[in-house]
Formats: sequence, C-alpha cells, structure tokens
Amino acid sequence: MRVQALLRLLQCAHREVKGQRLQYSDHSAGRFPETPAPRVLLYSHDTFGLGHLRRSRTIAGALTKANDHLSALILTGSPVAGRFTFPERVDHIRLPGVTKLTDGSYVSEALGLDIDETTALRAGLIRTAVEKFVPDLVIVDKEPTGFRGELLQSLEWLKENTNTKIVLGLRDVLDDAKALAEEWDRKGAVSAMAQFYDEIWVYGLRNIYNPLQGLDYPPSVDERMHWTGYLRRDSWGQAERDEEPYILVTPGGGGDGELLVDQVLQAYETDPTLTPRAHIIYGPFLSGQTRVEFEERVEALNGRVVSLGFDSRMESLMAGAQGVIAMGGYNTFCEILSFDKPAIIMPRKTPRLEQYIRASRAEELSLVRMLDPDRDGTSAAVMVAAIRDLPNQKPPSTSKYPDLLTGLEYIVERVDVLLQPESIKATA
Repeated sequence: MRVQALLRLLQCAHREVKGQRLQYSDHSAGRFPETPAPRVLLYSHDTFGLGHLRRSRTIAGALTKANDHLSALILTGSPVAGRFTFPERVDHIRLPGVTKLTDGSYVSEALGLDIDETTALRAGLIRTAVEKFVPDLVIVDKEPTGFRGELLQSLEWLKENTNTKIVLGLRDVLDDAKALAEEWDRKGAVSAMAQFYDEIWVYGLRNIYNPLQGLDYPPSVDERMHWTGYLRRDSWGQAERDEEPYILVTPGGGGDGELLVDQVLQAYETDPTLTPRAHIIYGPFLSGQTRVEFEERVEALNGRVVSLGFDSRMESLMAGAQGVIAMGGYNTFCEILSFDKPAIIMPRKTPRLEQYIRASRAEELSLVRMLDPDRDGTSAAVMVAAIRDLPNQKPPSTSKYPDLLTGLEYIVERVDVLLQPESIKATA
C-alpha cells in the first residue's frame, strides 16, 4: 500500500539520523547539554477552521520570544498553514488534510486515499517528527488522542522512551456537557488525558466556565489542571487599514459564516444611511457561488462595505476597527478582549454549542453583546440597530472582569518550570 511504503521510507530516514540526534540530547538517559536549547512540539489537528493553528502559533510565538534559545515546531492539518507568517524559530509541518462531509464523516482533502489510509499516514508522520525532533515539551491542542486516535502511538512512544513533558491545552469552552461526554467517551479521551498528560492547561478562567464539566474523570486530573487565563494577542505586522472609521466583520475561517455575512449585508442594503463603513473578511473557507453572490452585493453598495477573502494579520485589522461583528470563536474572542473592542457576537449553534455558550456567558459578564437569531430574530432591522449602537457600546475592559488576559504569561512560567532538568528527571 502507498501509505505503508511511505512510512517505511520515513522509518529508514529516522534510523539514519538517530545516532546524530542522541548526541544533541539523550532524553531517555536524562542527560542534557550544558546549555540546552529547548524544543517544543505543538500538535494542532486542524480538520476545519483556523482556530487550533492560530492558537498554537500564538503560544509558540510567546515561548520563543521569552526564551532566545527555544525552538518550536507545529504539526498542523490546516490547508492554509502556508499562508501564515510564523515567529522567529517557529516552523510547521503540514499534515495531509482531511475534509468533513455533511454527514459527519471525513475524507482525504487531496490525496485520494480513504480515511483510514490518510489517518495512518498522518500518524506515521507525527511519530517520525516526534522521534526526530526529540521535544522537551509537547503541547496538544484540544484532542487528547488526536484526530481519529492518530496521536496515541506517539504518546505511548514518548512515555516509554523519553522524559518529555506532555501537556493538553483546552480552550475555555469545548461543547455542551452532554455532547462532550458522549464524544470523549467514544474517543477514549478521558482515559488518554489521565494516562499520558502531565498537565492540563485551560485557556480561560475557572469562574467563567469549566470546559470539562459533565465529564467523569479521576481526581488526579483535577490536580494537574491549570487555569491560565485568555491568550493575549498582538499585531503581527501591519495590514492595510482603512483611513476612514470602519467596523470589522469576521466569521473566522468562514466555513459556516454565511448567515453572519448575509445579515450584515442586509443591514447596509436596507438602510442607505447606515455607518460606519464595514470591512468584511470572509475567511479562506467561505468560497464558491456564495462568495460570488456576496461580492456582487458588496459591489452594489458602492464602497459602504468592502471585503477581502483572507488576511493573516487579522490582529492588525482588528486593532484599527471601531468595533467588531463576529461569530465568537475562541481566537476572535481573545482578539476582542486584547484590543478592547466593542463587539457583537452572533454565534453558531451547530455542530457544537461552543460559540453560543461562550457568547452567552460573555454577555452575562457585560463583555460583549450577543445576537441570537432564536431570541432576537433575523430581521435586517435587528442588525441595523446593533450596528448603529456599536460605537456607543462599552468595551470589555469596563466589565467586572477587566483582567482576563493572563494566559501567555502563565504559560511561559509553566514552561520554565517544566523544562527544568530536575522537573524532567523526576518523571523518569
């Protein structure tokens, strides 16, 4: 089979460099160079959207900025990973992509392999990367076992052969408690979390939401949990900004952002006096005939709305906006907090309730305003009123939780602790 042949080649390449690699750092023996250069591996499965990759990129950038010797490697399945810039001493390996169908099943994005072959190939590439890169620390984003269990063989190898520390990073909200319990039971995720992970980092605050609520997990997991706070964002270079005031409209990756964009366009079409100007970033996954029709509507608005398919420097665009209209994924929410922007969140409710739970809780805390189609309706008048009021809406910093963005600083501190030779030897 094609996958097996490729994996044999990778294994041969691994054996050829194994001796040289162990001269750098022999983790299994607990030996380190006099001046170690730490290596961090971040796993980001990325079957849909941009959230996992962007979060991993942000964390990797913070770690290399804090430590001039540290290098970070991101394993990602994102089809648009190559369109992002990465910080110094951060690189990425693109895993073969997969696409989720409407019935919930997955297929290979481009290779023409069945999903089992694709998963086996990804798992082999991950294993080879782990063995050749020899990370001091592995940070896994969201999925304890990886996509369809592809991470398990690498986790087992790390535990059996190295002193590498392994961390599971979770966003503030994963899903509705019942749905999450069913999903994680099916994947064996709770067992993997308890067996393989030295720490669990929650990129949020305990008094806002517990992403593991509803799960039946052992007390030992609680002892390993760290609530970092949200991840602060900074501008990555300078994107082109409008000279006149504008609001930023972002459905994240865009794959399920049609309703949000349609509602905004309806508002400007309905009210010719509506201001300020809207700057829509569709996201790389909003395409096809829907995108063509949106572009025709934008053109008919004669400059009152402008649009762009994708910009990897979203942070810079948000920094210049008067306000934000978004769906409310984790990364966008962190950007809203970081740049202290008045925001309207219109969350999706399928296939997960993650965005709705986050937006509901944020509205309760006066951090954002939520537009829920089931509660507020979908008429153009609702969106017109919300946009008109956006400049007068209070920014997140005026809420009773003004200091939420402690995540990156906390992570840097934890990594310093975990990378101490004494800490790593203690687990040998």
